[in-house]
Amino acid sequence: MKKFAAVALLTLGAVLAGCSKQEPATPAAAAPEPAPAAVTKIVVGLDDNFPPMGFRDDKNELVGFDIDMAKEAAKRLGLEVEFKPIDWSAKEAELSGKRVDALWNGLTITEERKQNIGFTAPYMENHQIIVVPAGSAIKTKADLAGKVVGAQEGSSAVDAVKKEEEVFKSLKELKTFGDNVTALMDLSTGRLEAVVVDEVVGRYYVAKKPDQYAVLDDNFGTEEYGVGVRKDDTELLAKLDKALTEMKGDGAAAKIAEQWFGKNIIK
Repeated sequence: MKKFAAVALLTLGAVLAGCSKQEPATPAAAAPEPAPAAVTKIVVGLDDNFPPMGFRDDKNELVGFDIDMAKEAAKRLGLEVEFKPIDWSAKEAELSGKRVDALWNGLTITEERKQNIGFTAPYMENHQIIVVPAGSAIKTKADLAGKVVGAQEGSSAVDAVKKEEEVFKSLKELKTFGDNVTALMDLSTGRLEAVVVDEVVGRYYVAKKPDQYAVLDDNFGTEEYGVGVRKDDTELLAKLDKALTEMKGDGAAAKIAEQWFGKNIIK
């Protein structure tokens, strides 16, 4: 009996040992990706020497029509807005590099720019006007033949002049500048004979110094301004479009325009 019991105990021990063998651990489920942080701020890239759209006042504070428009839109969206001066000729690189979230500073909507930028619906119209010294013999675009003409580098003014190939080829030189203010200063000192510039900017300066400048009846076409964002940032684009639509509908945009231009120029 003792021998039988011993054998039974050994057998039971073997069975229990087999039962206690650990099974391979089941891999733990991967932790879910954290939800993206809610957007609380939008960084707006601009040329801070582009009055009356965006520029620095006597206190070195950023002011202007587009500044006020962006602030109102951000308030409606519950977002903080930061304005970041950039090299306007590198605006697309600043946007794609995510150093800014939007371009809001008299940005002309063009088919070429649409390849890399997502645009809101237009919020105003603009023309590329020709500014000359008061009393100039230049009266039409044809009179620009053989003349040195200025424009801001990277601006739609350059594109507009080049688009009219016959006029462009007739120029002695199309000289570009970092900003429109410098171009207009060169015009007043005689280093340029004409400047092609956004109407909103050109008329702002002409109104300040009507004895120095004149605006031709001829221009380089009509264009539309929109807010630019990254093409894949569709959520922000939809929000900005909604805010702008509301601002147009309830008169807030018109009020801002009247403060800066003396009339409602909202499209």
